[in-house]
Amino acid sequence: MSYLDPQQLARISARPRDFLDRRPFPWLCMQRVLHDDGFRRLCAELPGHGLFAPEFGRARGYGQQSHDRYALQYRPQLDAELAPSWRQFIAELQGDDYQAFLRRMYGLGPGERVVMSMHWHHAASGGSVSPHTDARRKVGSHIFYFNTEADWDPAWGGQTVVLDDGGRLSAHDSPAFGALPQVAESEILGNRSFIFKRTEHSWHAVNPIRCPPDRLRKVFIVVLNRVNVQVLWRRLRGKDPDGYRL
Repeated sequence: MSYLDPQQLARISARPRDFLDRRPFPWLCMQRVLHDDGFRRLCAELPGHGLFAPEFGRARGYGQQSHDRYALQYRPQLDAELAPSWRQFIAELQGDDYQAFLRRMYGLGPGERVVMSMHWHHAASGGSVSPHTDARRKVGSHIFYFNTEADWDPAWGGQTVVLDDGGRLSAHDSPAFGALPQVAESEILGNRSFIFKRTEHSWHAVNPIRCPPDRLRKVFIVVLNRVNVQVLWRRLRGKDPDGYRL
């Protein structure tokens, strides 16, 4: 079984300027980038919640609010804990077709060096991602949503929201929830994903979630990182671009 749909990826990336010229920053909601049967299998065989580490109340730079969630960072040593479906999906993400898709979407030249990192996030009731623009080493992120109608109600939240600062704020500012106009939000059910490019004004967030105590918002995020001094230094110290031990 294959998981990524190469024809859908080709259709989406055939007109990258439609994505790159979007305002207030490049973003796109996508449907069925995964084959439906593959999506269902990946949902059913997600890594167990016991593998995740709590990340609550962690200080962020510039006074920004913490991003409260459970996190699992992918590293090759994790493969033994993953279902075969997830090992194959990750191999496809590391393959030439998906890498070419990202490079087309982000408008990268053939000589631009990038490296990918990946992680799963679970968010419980009250969990949120405060408004932020991402670190400068990041080219952009592709967020895959892995909830279904059977385990999630969109009224509980969990959508990635696109915010517009009107070009006024510094990436080091710390706006509160509701301080910036919301211009769009992702859809999170029905084999959907959300891709965006990091800019100095790519403000986005996940508003505080309101779900029953036995439910979790589940996402898998692919991050494309520039190979800069920070990334190289972390690698020398045995860490990935996000600072996690390899």
